[in-house]
Amino acid sequence: MSTSKTPKSPIQLGLDVKFPSEKSSKNCEKPIRYCVNNRKVKNIFFIVRKYTIFTELKKQNERLEFLAFHMTFRNIVLHMKLAIVGVTGMVGKEMLEVLSERDFPLTKLIPVASEKSCGNTISYLGKDIEIVSLDDLMGREIDLALFSAGGEVSKVWAPKLAAKGVKVIDNSSFWRMNVEHKLIVPEINGKELSADDMIIANPNCSTMQLVMALAPLHKKFCVKRVVVSTYQAVSGTGKKAVEQLENEENGIDTEMAYPYQIYQNALPHCDDFTENGYTKEEMKLTNETKKILDKNIDVVATAVRVPVVSGHSESVNITFENDFDLNEVRFALSVMDGVEVLDNPQKNEYPMPISAHKKDAVFVGRIRHDFSQEKTLNMWIVADNLRKGAATNTVQIAEYLIKNKLL
Repeated sequence: MSTSKTPKSPIQLGLDVKFPSEKSSKNCEKPIRYCVNNRKVKNIFFIVRKYTIFTELKKQNERLEFLAFHMTFRNIVLHMKLAIVGVTGMVGKEMLEVLSERDFPLTKLIPVASEKSCGNTISYLGKDIEIVSLDDLMGREIDLALFSAGGEVSKVWAPKLAAKGVKVIDNSSFWRMNVEHKLIVPEINGKELSADDMIIANPNCSTMQLVMALAPLHKKFCVKRVVVSTYQAVSGTGKKAVEQLENEENGIDTEMAYPYQIYQNALPHCDDFTENGYTKEEMKLTNETKKILDKNIDVVATAVRVPVVSGHSESVNITFENDFDLNEVRFALSVMDGVEVLDNPQKNEYPMPISAHKKDAVFVGRIRHDFSQEKTLNMWIVADNLRKGAATNTVQIAEYLIKNKLL
């Protein structure tokens, strides 16, 4: 789909704009100039004008872009055969939903899971399709495989499929930091992809939402340092963790996914601890951000597991090389495809996991200066970790490959 999007209006962005009365509204420009309660009038006026231009252009171009995109799809994928490896897992099931919602055109879907699931069926677009094993998959003709079955499965089977000429988009951590493979967020670095890329890595869920918000700000103000604290949903661990939370809430004895109770608790412990005292999850935020955005950005993280089923939240402190204006920050975020600004604290409007559930966007709010440090910003980022954090980005990479004839 097109990467253009309509920015939020000045009011939605939290700008202090007071529009003139009807009596003085003959000339839009002059009244707005004198009715903005901000010293940087020219900057606000630019945002108002640019918002108007975007909304008008989108009305004219949106339909044409939509048709062009799907015509490209139809021309290329007349024989598209797609496999989902790990289809019975939480991310695999989400992939099925995303493929359906985005009208991803394919001629054949091959669901793949462990031996214990083989012979069972999954439902897709009203049809029951039998689940097969990886051994069975190797004997079939396919074009693209979406993996979400863990690092060990990806380590063994992704190269086997790639050797057969099958492109693989992998959700595990195994290939992310491999220098021979690209770590892709289509809105940020999709242009790095080529027809020679046979195994493409999908970033970690917590990294994904962070870089989506950082990318437009880095481009404009040059990010120097990031301090991030994450508050991560149990679905990021998997089905066993979701069951632990639900059983604990209902007073039922349960198998433990975590070393402690998660219900009514918070664990500063996501993934295993490493020798430097940080967890693997925290180091993913550091290393993956550098690989996707800029190796010169310093990132330090604390990852916390919280008793929420779906939706990761992040408190982010960003120091820039260049000074910034909050209105410019909001505007830069608002025109970034896949990012939604929700920042009106006076009306209690800010991102929350419950409002991000089943949505593909990354939501940003609580945007404010850090008054203790120059050129530093605080903000709050929320996204559905199973959507943009995993399934949606995987499907978007597949769409990018098709649209740009890289399959």
